[in-house]
Amino acid sequence: MEKSASSTESPGPRPFLGRDSVQVPDDQDFRSFRSECEAEAGWNLTYSKAGVSVWVQAVEVDRPLHKIKCRMECRDVPAETLYDVLHDIEYRKKWDSNVIETFDIARLTVNADVGYYSWRCPKPLKNRDVITLRSWLPMGTDYIIMNYSVKHPKYPPRKDLVRAVSIQTGYLIQSTGPKSCIITYLAQVDPKGSLPKWVVNKSSQFLAPKAMKKMYKACVKYPEWKQKHQPHFKPWLHPEQSPLPSLALSELSVQHADSLENIDESTVAESREERSSGAGGEGSDDDTSLT
Repeated sequence: MEKSASSTESPGPRPFLGRDSVQVPDDQDFRSFRSECEAEAGWNLTYSKAGVSVWVQAVEVDRPLHKIKCRMECRDVPAETLYDVLHDIEYRKKWDSNVIETFDIARLTVNADVGYYSWRCPKPLKNRDVITLRSWLPMGTDYIIMNYSVKHPKYPPRKDLVRAVSIQTGYLIQSTGPKSCIITYLAQVDPKGSLPKWVVNKSSQFLAPKAMKKMYKACVKYPEWKQKHQPHFKPWLHPEQSPLPSLALSELSVQHADSLENIDESTVAESREERSSGAGGEGSDDDTSLT
């Protein structure tokens, strides 16, 4: 599936939220996702500094479901390098300080798989995890990676984590030159919990920009790291390299949020440790693990 996804106009958004069966996204889905990444109407700018911008959009007034969109200008990072970094699960374990555990489960097609990801939430909130169907598509010098939540029979919700739901999450990478690009991260996630307002504010004002800047640092260091770690192993570019077992779509089902336990954390106060970490400098991350 290497053909262009931008040859015709999208008839409009087709959100994964309304799907009752598991499907691998098609060209229309990729076009719709790209259109939403580039849209301006209905988004509120909450952060803009040093080449990083963040917008939020309330989806429903009485629910914690929000959309967040982050965009970053990446100088000295080619689009194809950023695309590799987002795919390389072994490298993610090095640079993503929020990850608890992440692994690929199975392959669906040459450009779609199923994977597991768990991450640390701001203390004292409970940590979350998610099972997603991820798909990707190169479009000339641009790339899209996106996912939505599914249920896998061998990976039910765990008692020590809250199972979140990705309605639609992903990245649009747009090349702006031989050694530069722009990345847009779009996320519509149901965290399965009545979250306090400080969490939403902190995500848009601090956590999202910090995560983008950390990703940029990881991209700068990736070529050197990759030369020492299976430099030619890139199954996202060469499907024949994939060691994953194949899985039939019929083994999966759509993960609907209303089938999961809802955790009320609306009254949880931000910990002193989190308050102090949010007030400090954003460039103080330890990068020694990336070498």
